[in-house]
Amino acid sequence: MNKIFYALLTAVTFASCAESYNIQGSTSVSALDGSKLYLKTMVNDELKNLDSCDVVHGKFKFAGLLDTIKMASLYMDDEPLMMPVVIEQGDIEIHIDNTNRSVSGSPLNEKLYEFMKRHDQLGNELNELSHKQSQMLLEGIDENVINRQLSAEANRIAMQEDSLVTNFIVDNFDNVLGPGVFMMITGNYQYPILTPQIEDIMSKATKKFKADPYVKQYYQVANEIQARQNGLVEDVQPTPAQAQVNNETPDSTRNAR
Repeated sequence: MNKIFYALLTAVTFASCAESYNIQGSTSVSALDGSKLYLKTMVNDELKNLDSCDVVHGKFKFAGLLDTIKMASLYMDDEPLMMPVVIEQGDIEIHIDNTNRSVSGSPLNEKLYEFMKRHDQLGNELNELSHKQSQMLLEGIDENVINRQLSAEANRIAMQEDSLVTNFIVDNFDNVLGPGVFMMITGNYQYPILTPQIEDIMSKATKKFKADPYVKQYYQVANEIQARQNGLVEDVQPTPAQAQVNNETPDSTRNAR
C-alpha cells in the first residue's frame, strides 16, 4: 500500500511540475457562439486535433500539459479561422471580432502577431493601389504616367514584404516561428518551387531549421522538380513525397501572403 501511495504521490508531483498552457478566448462574432473550436497541429505529416472547447456566451478556453512548444491553427469544426497560435507556457489570450483577430500574452505569440500586423499593413497598401489608380484616372492624369508610378510603388511594397518575411524567418530559424511562417508562404504555391526568396532563406538556414520535417521535405521536393524542369533528370509522375508536401499545409495558413 505504501508503495502505491508513493507512486501516486510521485506522479502527482511530476504532473504539477510539468509546464502547461492556458488559453482564454473571447469573441463578438455571433456565428461562433455555441460552436466547437479546435486547436489543430501537424503530427507525423497529418493535421491532428490537439485540443477542443465550446464557445459559450462569447467565451472559450483551452488548457493542458505542454510537452513541447508547437505551432497550431484555430478551427471551427473543419473550417479554418486563419489564426495560427503558438502553444507555449503562459496565459495566452485570443480575441476574435469582425475586424481584428489577435493572440497575445506569451513571447512567441506576441512576436508572431506583430509580424502578421505589419504583413497585413503591406497587403493593405498593395490593395490600395487599385483605388489610387481609379482616383488618378478621374483626375485626368495620363495613363502611362499612372502605370509607371503605381508599378514603382507596387515593386517597393513587394520588396518590403519579401524583406519582412525573409528577416522574420531568419531571426526565428531555431524556434517554431521560422518553420511555421515558411509553411505559410510556401502553402500558397501549387507545388514546391525554389523562388529567389526561398533560395536566400535556405542559404542562410541553420541545421535545426533545415532538419524541420516540413522544411526538409519541401526543399527536397522543390529541388527534384527543378532538376526535372531543367532536364537534369527524366520527367516522371510526382512522387508520394511531392503530393504530401502539396496537401499537408494547413488551410489556416494558406493565405498568409
